[in-house]
Amino acid sequence: MDEILARHPFVGEILRRLTGAGHEAVLVGGVVRDGVIAQLEGRDFSPHDVDIATSAPPDEIKRLFRDRPVLTVGEAFGVVIVVAPDGHRYEVATFRTERGYSDGRRPDAVAWASLEDDLRRRDFTVNGLAARPDGEVIDLVGGIADIEAGLIRTIGDPRARFSEDYLRMLRAVRFACQLGFEIERHTRAAIRENAREITRIAWERIRDELVRILDTRRASRGFRLLDELGLLPEVLPEIAALKGVPQPENYHPEGDVFTHTILALEVADALGFSYIVKLGVLFHDVGKPRALERARGEHMGGHEAIGLRITEEAMKRLRFSNREIERVLFLVREHMRVARLPQMGRGKQVLLVTTGEREEYPLEDLPRRFPPYADLLRLLICDAEASGHRASAWLPVLAETVRLLLHLRRVHGLRFARALINGHDLLAMGIPRGPVLGEILDRVHERILAGEIASRDEALRYAAALWEERRGGSDRARLTPPGPRGPGGPNRRGPRRDTTPG
Repeated sequence: MDEILARHPFVGEILRRLTGAGHEAVLVGGVVRDGVIAQLEGRDFSPHDVDIATSAPPDEIKRLFRDRPVLTVGEAFGVVIVVAPDGHRYEVATFRTERGYSDGRRPDAVAWASLEDDLRRRDFTVNGLAARPDGEVIDLVGGIADIEAGLIRTIGDPRARFSEDYLRMLRAVRFACQLGFEIERHTRAAIRENAREITRIAWERIRDELVRILDTRRASRGFRLLDELGLLPEVLPEIAALKGVPQPENYHPEGDVFTHTILALEVADALGFSYIVKLGVLFHDVGKPRALERARGEHMGGHEAIGLRITEEAMKRLRFSNREIERVLFLVREHMRVARLPQMGRGKQVLLVTTGEREEYPLEDLPRRFPPYADLLRLLICDAEASGHRASAWLPVLAETVRLLLHLRRVHGLRFARALINGHDLLAMGIPRGPVLGEILDRVHERILAGEIASRDEALRYAAALWEERRGGSDRARLTPPGPRGPGGPNRRGPRRDTTPG
């Protein structure tokens, strides 16, 4: 309790006001669970979110905190949010029982109740603990015994608990990953029986639990559990479809595509990579089944292009943001190409590395200067370490990246290239809008980035030569000299270009 109040001093004020007015008030949920685990393991802990439960009804809570902002969006369920002076928000909930869950998520009816009733309605025993203001832990559901045994077990009948909110099945997997616990056998059996019901839950809620699983250091174990419990085909059928898809043994002695994917996720866990990289790991080979089918079992060529469509569909279904989808699609699209970085021309190398460049950071800070490319390197390491290639695949790419950063110091990067020549210059030369203009601009920029063109005059001469070459020398009109320079192009990164000026 001392650690909690040191980090969240306003919690003490909330407890004092409630108990001073004659109401019972306790801490509940994850903060108590994590505090007990820390105490049993003899270590400190850093409480983040602190939830409070009380015998006071919502109107009384609002009256006691009329000097503070109080948010009442959950008042119908007995939950209000009290905002502390430092802006931190604390959930204060009235002890309650719930009855009827016709939508598999929300109770049809709520009634104020005792602390015991409130604790017994919760999901898992490890989350059914409470703590009084003096630090005394209240355990009415066997939560401490299950913490000591390392078990995730529902409070009461698991089928009843899951029917109240089917998302609890995913939460069981998440807590097993987060805490390193096993799921108790009756709880496991109930998940298998009810796995198909998970699709009754909003995709946004499913996404949030999947991200929380990926955010742990045991995401690979989590996805094995999702598969074993029958949840994976329901929430990510695209990943479940990788099971049994064969791969060439000389490159992938580890086994089928699903096995490779989970092993790559294990590497990402060990290295502490972000959930975005782990999503890239999950989806990087998702196009292999269709590619193999298309090639009649001969090869899996082009699986990254097929995987792009599958990945986008899956992430949209799960309601990921456009930014998250864009970041993962980049990883899926380029995961094969990055392995060939040492064999690429310098200009193409620069275009790949500078995708999403953030020029406010120094070149030597690669993860912040080039975040998409840094994630691509992380994916490459996971992919290679989970196959027969190991370091032979990623070490040359890292070495080439170092040489490339030195080159970037000399050529000043893509902004310098766009400053020398842009789409307006090509229009002034008589090149019409369209794909040809974009193609010529790309080729000129590649030469600039490769260090082969260093001035505006050289860039214009090379563009004129490309245009004449494209026209094949027939019906040549005199190229008009470039007029005044137009505005620079949009601040975009990546190998794809607009065909509009700039």
